[in-house]
Amino acid sequence: MTPEMWDRLGPFRDEATARGIPAEDVERWLATARPCATLTPDGDGPVVGRFGGPLLLPADVPDPAHPYVATIDFAALPGGMTDLPLPSDGHLLLFAFPEIDYTGVGSAVYVPAGSAVVERDKLAWDDVGWEENERMMEAFPQGPVRARADVSLPFHKYVELPGEPWGDAFPEHPRSEELVEVWEDTRDQIAPAGSLQLGGYADEVDIENDPVASAVKCAVEAGWGGSGDAADWVLLADWQMGVDDYESATVHWVIQRDDLAARRFDRVFASFNENP
Repeated sequence: MTPEMWDRLGPFRDEATARGIPAEDVERWLATARPCATLTPDGDGPVVGRFGGPLLLPADVPDPAHPYVATIDFAALPGGMTDLPLPSDGHLLLFAFPEIDYTGVGSAVYVPAGSAVVERDKLAWDDVGWEENERMMEAFPQGPVRARADVSLPFHKYVELPGEPWGDAFPEHPRSEELVEVWEDTRDQIAPAGSLQLGGYADEVDIENDPVASAVKCAVEAGWGGSGDAADWVLLADWQMGVDDYESATVHWVIQRDDLAARRFDRVFASFNENP
């Protein structure tokens, strides 16, 4: 991360110190910080995509199995906003249906730059119970989104830390609960939440374990194949829905880092969490 990003974490460091958390624990926690891109409808950042709008896909791409959520234009996304190996151009389309389904609640489609596309019927994916689903989809956000460079710290107390004595996957840091509380109390000063986030750490209501690790477990159980080690996966995108009847719901799109680097976006797995 850039020196500017480290400087932005100053309020976290100051508050943790004021609460008596040892400096060594604070710095080890800060070492887990990740850059991310927060996408919001306001602000002065570049427009990098939109919620909703026409569904544009190549003619040979099958109808997605989930409703259309958003499109990200990688060419418009400034470089270095995340630590993910994202494409430098092309469009990423995100799809999701908010329900508890351990075989996956969404998907992603990557459309390379220059591809011929046609407008697709956004209702074609569903053949039963459409009236209820249509009302839900009408509540999905609409309009352009702007990117803001941000920094992300864990929202969960089980996290892999570099070096001894916490070298195993998802150990419990002795000060993790305190440090997560500090992040919750200082985040608005550092990186206010937005509707959509690329990279960084996953967030949801009342989390204990890393939502990415939970999604990976579901992916493996669903026969997704590949690695069952959460360290091999990354958060591609987080959507804090905030729509009627889904105010506290979150969708997480995750992918193995190797698949992301190879542009295998058909390997994206999506999970959903809601705390009624």
